[in-house]
Amino acid sequence: MPDSRPQPPPPPSSSSPGPADPSSLLLCGARLTDGRTVDVRLGGGHIEAVGTAGSLAAGGTRACGARVDLGGYLLLPAPAEPHAHADTALSADAEGPVSYEPQDVQRRATEAALLQLGHGATALRAHVRVGDVQGLGALEAVLQARRALRGLAELTTVAMPRVLTGVAGADGLAVLRDAVKMGASVVGGRPDLDPDPTGYVEAVLEVASEHGCPVDLHTDAGDPARLARLAAMAGGLRPGVTLSPCGDLGRLPSEVASRTADQLAAAGVAVVCLPQGGCGGVDHRGTAPVRLLRAAGVRVAAGSGALRDVSNPVGRGDPLEAAFLLASRYGLAPEEAYDAVSGSARAVLGLPEVRVEAGFPAELLAVRGDRLAGALSLAYSRVVVHRGRVVARTSAVREYCDSAAAAELGLPRQGRGQVS
Repeated sequence: MPDSRPQPPPPPSSSSPGPADPSSLLLCGARLTDGRTVDVRLGGGHIEAVGTAGSLAAGGTRACGARVDLGGYLLLPAPAEPHAHADTALSADAEGPVSYEPQDVQRRATEAALLQLGHGATALRAHVRVGDVQGLGALEAVLQARRALRGLAELTTVAMPRVLTGVAGADGLAVLRDAVKMGASVVGGRPDLDPDPTGYVEAVLEVASEHGCPVDLHTDAGDPARLARLAAMAGGLRPGVTLSPCGDLGRLPSEVASRTADQLAAAGVAVVCLPQGGCGGVDHRGTAPVRLLRAAGVRVAAGSGALRDVSNPVGRGDPLEAAFLLASRYGLAPEEAYDAVSGSARAVLGLPEVRVEAGFPAELLAVRGDRLAGALSLAYSRVVVHRGRVVARTSAVREYCDSAAAAELGLPRQGRGQVS
């Protein structure tokens, strides 16, 4: 298994003759999900051209600044992480209470984002608690991490106040507005924890409408009447409303869950499920009914949730593991499962679509393998491209001792000298 600590990517090999454009990059010999083997030229943060292998050599219309050999790799749109908890990530091993000192939060948030970037997520949405004892300190620390990560990954923040109604809610509402002014680009929180969940949602939607922000609410979604009211209030709000992780929705009677899914679809509310485990206690580890929601027309994305904090001390933060679980445990086809962590996840984050076609953003993930199902099963070696630049690289080598059986049967071998 690869080392879990982020490592700087090695410089790509360059073999282009003549004058080169240092901002361009040529990905050579990559396989696409439709079976084609292609070269892909990147420039200016976008895909400039896709051609058959060897057709985009450096002697073409303009030379490339660098080349990366992706022979043996499957090239995909990069995943995105729609539900992370940057302020508590990597805190499971802390001795005593988790520190919310700004420097500690910034360090954890930065390291967590780099770990997830190494897995392939070039865009991340982090839910950050505001108010209570931490005030806006944790948010400021995550925003500092965002600035430090510029050029490597896109990190956006969701401000999560605890209470927004009643006398105590007045302070929470003021903190939420201050959080948006400070730089939180999404408003959210946990209405289930407020004495008046409907009032909480109304307050969040009001602030979102004032500032033109998306809404991302953390809810177990176990109360269908409450969800119906939320859908009625959220309908038509732009740039949109997302609910996650909605684990209790799968515990409702099927006819109730189906009716609720129809209401969410009609209101344009998206759902982010967490197949790797929820963000709360063990009593809330269910996963939203992804097939039922998709059948109703709800946009369903998948996130990683807790990354080695008290909620999930072994959380990996790996989008491909989330896709693997959706395929292996919840019955989605590999293509549907991968879309949940890539295309649908990007849409939930308000990001432009990515395809391996000319004109689309150069947000890409190369995984060793030749089929998507195999890549989701054994996605160890990865090359991550953000804004047209290789920003992370993981190489895994599996070696066996000499085997007469392997030689006799002509089984593939992977040695250190063969790893690209």
